[in-house]
Order: sequence, then structure tokens, then C-alpha cells
Amino acid sequence: MRRPSPLSASSAPHPSRTLVVVAHPDLASSRITARLAEAVSGLAHVTVHELGPACRDGRFDVAREQRLLRDHDRVVLQFPWYWYSVPAVLKAWMDQVLTHGFAYGSSGSALRGKTLQLVTSTGGPAESYATVDPTSHFTMTQLLAPLDATARLIGMRLAEPLVLHGARTVSDENLAVHAQRYRALLGSAQRAD
Repeated sequence: MRRPSPLSASSAPHPSRTLVVVAHPDLASSRITARLAEAVSGLAHVTVHELGPACRDGRFDVAREQRLLRDHDRVVLQFPWYWYSVPAVLKAWMDQVLTHGFAYGSSGSALRGKTLQLVTSTGGPAESYATVDPTSHFTMTQLLAPLDATARLIGMRLAEPLVLHGARTVSDENLAVHAQRYRALLGSAQRAD
């Protein structure tokens, strides 16, 4: 009986691994973000990583965070839409972890070729973000442009964002449907990669 060579064993395809980075200022009191994180936490090859407990005195263990990013093929940033941006804990994580020499620059290619998926929720209805609205003046695509630019800078492919609009008034039934859609999205991403 022939044994597989080390080369053939290491070159066998492996399931895609997804890192879900959950950013919420108070996840324990969250209805939407907590429910969505719960929906994907049991999926094989998915690591759910909450930023709140990982942040000590405003600082992250950068080596640990970068190791998590290296160990996964797909990165999901899951967060509520705060004042037309990401929550402060996610911004701090990006500032500290996506560093020159790691994520960008001449030697910063650790994330190149990986996929970035945005999963967010807004307080306002979809109509507020679908066209140029007198209140918001910007579409969701325009508002997400800084994250698109970040993905481009660090060499990641930006997947179509998954957005739950009207989070303040969404029914439990519609939230469950959205959570199932999220779970299916991450499950299908594993099979596609």
C-alpha cells in the first residue's frame, strides 16, 4: 500500500475558514447583533470573535488578532451602523491590527486574496439608504465606501454586504428570517471557497 507523499497531503483542498469579528459596544444588551452572532456560532469552520472582551484598556493583543486573521480565509465584520460608521471598538481594532507591514505596504500582504464580508444593521428603513434621501443624502453603497477602500488597500475581495435595515422596529419573525439568511450565506461561502 502506498502512503501519500507529504506534498499531496498538504496540497489537498481544505474547507474555507471564516472569522466573524463581532463589534458592539454592549453585546449583552444587543437584540440584533447578538442574535446574528448566535445564528452563525455553531457553523463548522466559523470562528466568532467578540471584540469587547478582546479589548483591554483600549488595547488589543495585536499578535493574537493578526494570527486570527492569518488563520482564516474569509473575514466578516459584523456590527451595528453607528453614526454613519463602524462602532468605536471596531475602528480601534482596525487602527491597531491592520498595520503597515502586515495588512498593507510593500511587505504587508497577510490578507491579500482573502474575502471581506460586511454584515451590519441600521436603525433607519431601507428607503433611507436606497436612493439619495433628503435626510441621509447618501446611499448605503456610498456610506460603505471607506470600508470598500480599506478592502482594496489591504488586497481583500469585498463581498456583497448583508444589511438589516430598520433594526429598531424589526419583528422577531423577520429577525429570525434575516439570521437564517446570514447563516446560509456563511454556510454557502464555505462550500464555494
